[in-house]
Amino acid sequence: MSLLKSASVVSLLTLLSRITGLVRELLIASTFGASSMTDAFNVAFRIPNLFRRFFGEGAFSQAFVPVLAATKTQQGDAATRVLVDRVATVLAWTLLLLSVAGVLGAGGLVWVMASGMQQDPRGYAAAVVLTRWMFPYIAFMSLVALGAGVLNTYKRFAVPAATPVLLNICMILAAWLGAPWFKTLGLEPIYALAGGVLLGGVLQLAVQWLALKRLGLHPRPAWRWPDLKQAWTDAGTRNILKLMGPALLGVGVAHLSMIINTQIASYLAPGSVSWITYADRLMEFPTALLGVAMGVVLMPQLAMARASGDTARYSAMLDWGLRLVVLLAVPCALALLVFPKPLVAVLYHYGAMTDFDVQQVTRALMGWGVGLIGIVAIKVLAPGYFANQDTKTPVKVAVVVLVLTQLLNFLLVPIFAHAALTLSIGIGAMVNALWLLLGLRQRGSYKPEPGWGLFVLQVLAACVLLGLFLVWANSHFAWTALRGESLKRIGLLASVLVVSGLIYFAALWAAGMKLRQFLRR
Repeated sequence: MSLLKSASVVSLLTLLSRITGLVRELLIASTFGASSMTDAFNVAFRIPNLFRRFFGEGAFSQAFVPVLAATKTQQGDAATRVLVDRVATVLAWTLLLLSVAGVLGAGGLVWVMASGMQQDPRGYAAAVVLTRWMFPYIAFMSLVALGAGVLNTYKRFAVPAATPVLLNICMILAAWLGAPWFKTLGLEPIYALAGGVLLGGVLQLAVQWLALKRLGLHPRPAWRWPDLKQAWTDAGTRNILKLMGPALLGVGVAHLSMIINTQIASYLAPGSVSWITYADRLMEFPTALLGVAMGVVLMPQLAMARASGDTARYSAMLDWGLRLVVLLAVPCALALLVFPKPLVAVLYHYGAMTDFDVQQVTRALMGWGVGLIGIVAIKVLAPGYFANQDTKTPVKVAVVVLVLTQLLNFLLVPIFAHAALTLSIGIGAMVNALWLLLGLRQRGSYKPEPGWGLFVLQVLAACVLLGLFLVWANSHFAWTALRGESLKRIGLLASVLVVSGLIYFAALWAAGMKLRQFLRR
């Protein structure tokens, strides 16, 4: 099947997810603004999401998908079903124990994540309550990650890409209808969001389970002690656990950086955590549409190419992915650097969101622009290691990058305040991506195909024209002053983005680039 077609399906459905996610953030921002209560929710929501990346689409998926793909390629569907059931058994027991521990230890988790919030006792107490209610979300989402791994391996990309929309819809309803209702009941309105998160997790798991049942691959975790022992000693399970060790360390390093940054932000001006969170949501738009989509499609395909010994196909798929990164991520990074304020103003500048908040979110977003290319490239390069069942090398790189990031924080936070936290991560991502690329080259796993020099020059020439237009559009219109004319402002942004796309791709065509080269099968 066409890699581009698969990536496009994932990307379009991820676009729908991100659009509903932006609606969600818009409602939260306009309803609650950037305050200690939104900081409380954002901190509490990060805690289950952090653990989800350990037991869900992070370390678990990095270890599970390559083993699953190799089992499918070498042993067939029957062995694959057995592996899915046994892995589901071990995962279900682990998540049950973890959820109980998380609910009981919510106070300690909030303190570790953002002890600076104790400056506002009301916000800190709300963060603890929200954490207790939302922590079981990791159980639902980790099982969703198990299902997504199976579906992606069987080239059923649509359902895993679409299910995040359900979470966003539930949170939109919670902010729109639930918060006012809670207020009439005398409850803190922000608590309604916790109910939306839990409902979203349940619905995502239900949809995944139905899709897996149609394939005859729905997970059947066993709850008897002898079945758990058998699942634990299974060769496939042990291999996944072995690979998860370094992967857990890698995810831990990445999220240690996030914890440190959240701690630093909690000691800065009130609203700093929220400013960074709003910028994160915008940054996730291009990274999800480009990097996540390609990573989801490439991981099982790379793993099956390795399992079958097809090294030429393995290298060609990496080359294809990296060219798409340069083609699409470079103009997106340019937009975040020279056109950030209009993006923030149009999406967030409503209700309780002030002009000052827009400026602060804009500064954080520019930091992400510096590292966007690296962030997206990692989504293509890291699967090159995971598909080869090498989870150690990316971890070693991540440890060095963590040290570099925190050194940059030490130097830059006094100068740029909260914006330094995104800038340091961006610089670290560029270093990380370059290191991974050089590692694949030195191993001989990746051999660039001819034409890279001309290709890069064509992209850079098109970006010069795009950049000139975006600089003009950024300064020509009073984006924050148009707050009272929302439809006009939205229309202007839409027009600028459409013209930007036309300028970029017309310039590529004029420079002689043949976009058909990406229609690789």
